[in-house]
Parts: sequence; structure tokens; C-alpha cells
Amino acid sequence: MLKLEPKNYLTDADRKRTFNTALFTEVAPRYDMITRLLSFGRDRVWKDRLIAMLPALHKPVCLDLACGTGDLTRRLLARYPEGHVMGIDRTEAMLERARASDSTKRIQFLFGDMERTARPDQSVDVVTGGYALRNAGSLSGVLAETRRVLRPGGYAGFLDFSKSDCRGVQRWQLGLLKLWGSCWGWLLHRNPKVYGYIADSLALYPARRELASRFRHAGFKLEYRQLFFGGMVEAVRLRRATDDLPSGPETLDTGSGDTDEQSGACKTP
Repeated sequence: MLKLEPKNYLTDADRKRTFNTALFTEVAPRYDMITRLLSFGRDRVWKDRLIAMLPALHKPVCLDLACGTGDLTRRLLARYPEGHVMGIDRTEAMLERARASDSTKRIQFLFGDMERTARPDQSVDVVTGGYALRNAGSLSGVLAETRRVLRPGGYAGFLDFSKSDCRGVQRWQLGLLKLWGSCWGWLLHRNPKVYGYIADSLALYPARRELASRFRHAGFKLEYRQLFFGGMVEAVRLRRATDDLPSGPETLDTGSGDTDEQSGACKTP
């Protein structure tokens, strides 16, 4: 049983990696089930919409970061059946399940860290990540690695929990997420911290406006974003900036996700 205290590990990059390895090793047998439960079954729809955001490409090289059990990775192969699709994760228990669930045996599942993928420079056309950025030891590190491996003009698509720019809304989001995650942690593991950590990690994650700025400064153009679940989840499509495709300012299509919340920041005193 996980005995680590999340708040003691999430503020240091190396300790956060240690925590995540221990956490995801424990939850691996139930990971796919808990993502459905926590999302009221909407997780599949969000992943489908993220993949649908990606452009039509001929035989692209694709890399799924923190691929876990390969749920998003398999969708990449379905999107690009002639592509070369790889998934990378630092938890062997997750990779075992990913390999076992790949009926095509065409996906290359690799052990490794999303901040140090060991892929050659400018060798990948598409990078994806489901709940990856928030769990990275260093957000700057994983964005730099994503830019390094992407070819100029290459695409990245990420799905994760999202934090409003409004502090009042943030408190509501984090409190609700903490309660919901803790309940399932207790029911499935007799430990509320197992999924309660999601709120702890989101509290340290940039709000939407700051996150967009981090993307821009890392050398990406934020082309598209879509909010789901009352603004608690967000999918984004980024493109590696080039001289012909500057990183900002962004012009966003906010899409028509299952939320009434808009992408802009609310105004607070």
C-alpha cells in the first residue's frame, strides 16, 4: 500500500518522479477502471476528441508520453494506421498492461522518462500525453523534451485536468476533486491519498492563462483548446513554432466541449 505523503513529494522534481512511480505501480491493475469512474465514463470521449484534434498525416512517427496502459497510444495507431507509434512510461506495471492490450503488436512500448525520451532530435511528427504534463517532474523539462524531439511544425496534443484562472473557481474545483478522488481512494485502496493526490498536483499546476504562456515560451503555438466537465479538464493542440509559424500571440478556437465555461480568464478583484 502506498505510504508516501503526496505533499512531501510534489514540489521537488526527483521526489515527484519517485512518488509517481510508486503511485502508478500500485494503481496499475485498476487504472483504466478508475479513470472511467472519476470521469463518470467521459474519459473515453475526451481522449477521442483529443485524437480528433490531430491533423491528417501520412505515416507519421508518433510518441505518447506517460502512456500508462496504452489507452491513448492505441487511439494514435487507429488515427494513423500506417504510422510508427511509440508509447513511453517509467512504470513497468503500466507497460506490462499496455503491451498485453495491444492486439496489433505494432505499438512499441518503451520504458523511460517523458523528460528524457532518448529519441533523436527532430525525429517525431506527433507527441501526445494523457494526464502527462501535470505529472511530469518538471513541466519545463517535458515541454523542452517535446520540442526537442518534434520536427519543426510538428504537433503535440495533451489532455489533463485544468485549473481556472479564477481563484474562487479554483477553490471549488480543487475541493470537489479532492473529495471525489479521496472517496475512490478509500473505497479501492483504503487510502484516500491514492487519488486525492490529483487535487494536490493540480493545485501546483499552472492555471490556464499561465499554462498558455508556458507553452509559448517553450516554443509552441497553442492552436486549439477545448474544455470539458465544467472546465475541470482541458485538451490542447500545440504546434512546434518555426520562423514561418511564430509561437504567439495565440488565436484560439475554443471548440464545443461538454462545458459552458469559456477559455478566457474571469476577472477577479
